[in-house]
Amino acid sequence: MKLLHRHLFTSMALTCLAAVGLFVFVLMLGNVIRDMLGYALSGQIEPGLFIRLVALTSVAMSTYALPLGVLAGVLLVLGRMSSDREITAMRSAGLSLARIATPVVIFALLGVAAAVAINFYFMPRAKVTYEAELADAVRQNPLSFIVPKTFIRDFPGTIVYVNDKQGALLKDVWIWKLDRQKRVRTLVHAQSGRIDYDEANNRLLVTLRRFTSQEFDHKNPEDLTTAPLVGTMEKFSDVLPLDNLFGQRTLRQKLQWMTFNELRAEWNRIKAQRAATPEESTQLELQRMKVQITIHEKFTTAFSVLSFALIGIPLGLKVSRKETSANLGIALALAMAYYFLTIAVGWLDQHPSLRPDLLMWAPNFIFQALGCCLIWRVDRSSGG
Repeated sequence: MKLLHRHLFTSMALTCLAAVGLFVFVLMLGNVIRDMLGYALSGQIEPGLFIRLVALTSVAMSTYALPLGVLAGVLLVLGRMSSDREITAMRSAGLSLARIATPVVIFALLGVAAAVAINFYFMPRAKVTYEAELADAVRQNPLSFIVPKTFIRDFPGTIVYVNDKQGALLKDVWIWKLDRQKRVRTLVHAQSGRIDYDEANNRLLVTLRRFTSQEFDHKNPEDLTTAPLVGTMEKFSDVLPLDNLFGQRTLRQKLQWMTFNELRAEWNRIKAQRAATPEESTQLELQRMKVQITIHEKFTTAFSVLSFALIGIPLGLKVSRKETSANLGIALALAMAYYFLTIAVGWLDQHPSLRPDLLMWAPNFIFQALGCCLIWRVDRSSGG
């Protein structure tokens, strides 16, 4: 018995670790391309720092990769054992499905403990360190953020294009100023210019010489029947704030980036405040609820490891072929259903009376109840 359990536990551990690594890579890849690739190509991030930031991102992504990896691992291991008739042999030896699944449940509980540690300590630390180091790296060479022959759309209300750049000197500069609907309100073009970094205010200063501008109708910039106002001037200056790109000097820590102790301290801080008006009381209640939702969400995400494992046990036994695509397809479909329910509960954060913090546990209860029910049915149908 111990030998069979050890064999199943080892298979689970190896397969789940491989699956977690795969999901970490997939989830991390999108973040790397979105957040770091542009900085790396422009030379703002050194190779060593890039590798460190990738490692920090992988820690942050493990919050979501661990439940998915355990689910995929359960489906793959039990699906393979079922197709190889190993489960049939165990049942013929008098083992119930509950006893066969014991190593899976133990492994899932260990995964829950690991997920709690990740969600409440390692992920927040990794995320805060990642944001701070990325911001510091960009600040050390902010002028290289302007990449030649690239439409830079990250500045609020502004699009910048530079054909050539040599140090702080710019050539063939185009600047589009947008309105709130992202429509072009003003177009500025200059053959040359200069860019400087205002360290005190964390912003870029663009100075153009001998530029031409086109002013479109501010009420309806897309009205082509109205000719734009064209002008030529000797000097043009524009400010490009960097706070929205890589944070202010003092990083504002989000609730998701806080450890358990920091969340408790934030909740106590909000609770200690006294409201002078009913409106302030409502706002404080909403703030407390957001902290409570964050705490419960971190716990429920950790317990989703057990939920996914329980529902994966009967589904894995039902898979009678070796194709991994079928197992992974089931894993993704189940994960999407779980996270959709979690997101749907999160929409209730403006209604504290409905206790969305406690409703965060509903997807776990549903999946665990469904998993136990399916295990019982499979056990009975196979004569256990």
